[in-house]
Amino acid sequence: MSDSQTTSTTAPDTELSLAAKIEAMLFVSAEPVPVAQLATALDVTASVVERGLKELDEALSGRGLRLQRNAGRVQLTTAPELAQLVELFLGLEATTHLSRAALETLAIIAYQQPCTRPQVDSIRGVNSDGMMKSLLSKGLVQEAGRTDGPGRPILYSTTPEFLQHFGLSSIIELPPLAAPTEPENEHSELLKG
Repeated sequence: MSDSQTTSTTAPDTELSLAAKIEAMLFVSAEPVPVAQLATALDVTASVVERGLKELDEALSGRGLRLQRNAGRVQLTTAPELAQLVELFLGLEATTHLSRAALETLAIIAYQQPCTRPQVDSIRGVNSDGMMKSLLSKGLVQEAGRTDGPGRPILYSTTPEFLQHFGLSSIIELPPLAAPTEPENEHSELLKG
């Protein structure tokens, strides 16, 4: 059989865009991927990968997938506005609703991370042990190391599941904290008058 008679079983070599290559790698990855790992796999610099991620993010706009970033890692997730449809399709239970105390604890961790349980307790004014255990079991917070202080308390931070639960692609999308306002009371009114 001559070379002209053999048929090729491989597809023609077409060069896909960097964004397409990144999308394929993120699609097959079960976990969030560090940008450095993508750079190594593509044999490019991290800044080139960042440009590819930006291009991919723009391409995904208005589609069913989104890029999600957390702690220097990136992954593909479904668009948060499609959560109910995806849950219905997969036969999953509705998203877990969080109590006011759990939301309060979670907000403190999200804005102060990494932080310790005593720091959370100090801000809340009550013991947060039960809330921390609940948030850990739901996968919304994780242990992020230990402090160097006495007793070496555990540091907590949010997880990629936290971002998914609240429809965020990155922790930087959290709304800014409002400046605390001092309540006006009768005594301060008397001093003004």
